[in-house]
Amino acid sequence: MIIFAVVKRPFTRIMKEKNRTFETISEYYAGHRDELLGYVERQLQYAAIAEDIVQDVFLRLLRSDKMITPVTLPGLVHTITRRLIYDYWRRRRSAEEFEHYLASHPQTQANDVASVYSSAEMHQLLERGIVRLSERQRQVYSMNVFEGMKVKEISEALQMNYKSVENHLGAARREMRTYVARMLA
Repeated sequence: MIIFAVVKRPFTRIMKEKNRTFETISEYYAGHRDELLGYVERQLQYAAIAEDIVQDVFLRLLRSDKMITPVTLPGLVHTITRRLIYDYWRRRRSAEEFEHYLASHPQTQANDVASVYSSAEMHQLLERGIVRLSERQRQVYSMNVFEGMKVKEISEALQMNYKSVENHLGAARREMRTYVARMLA
């Protein structure tokens, strides 16, 4: 019979390794923060954002569960910094493309419901549209839209035929679409 001995690292040893890692990161931060900040500022041309990125680099290092040594730390810092800079430029480019799209399509802004009507006005508009429906359509539509019930659940709750509920819901939706479109025009 072979007995395998399981070697467990004591908790204090793990904590000592963590403390060593934190000390390594803090020493690197103290010695290279300004150098890294200068590099990020040159890449981004925005001082406030550069400071945020440098802080984010070291926060990610402190949260990391990877083995960090004085030898691996510079490469890890460079990789994290480079990726955060790429992410910044990617987000910036997407925002600029969207701004360009909005500027080149002014009709989109003019027809945007959110820019014309407040949520309270839209709610009142919907209520007025629902009142125009027949009693059965109003009941089915309200259960579907406001209570989130599916057609099967509505048919069981109202003890109606499934197809009948489907027809009432379809008619109510068509009526509401035409009413809202007419009122927003």
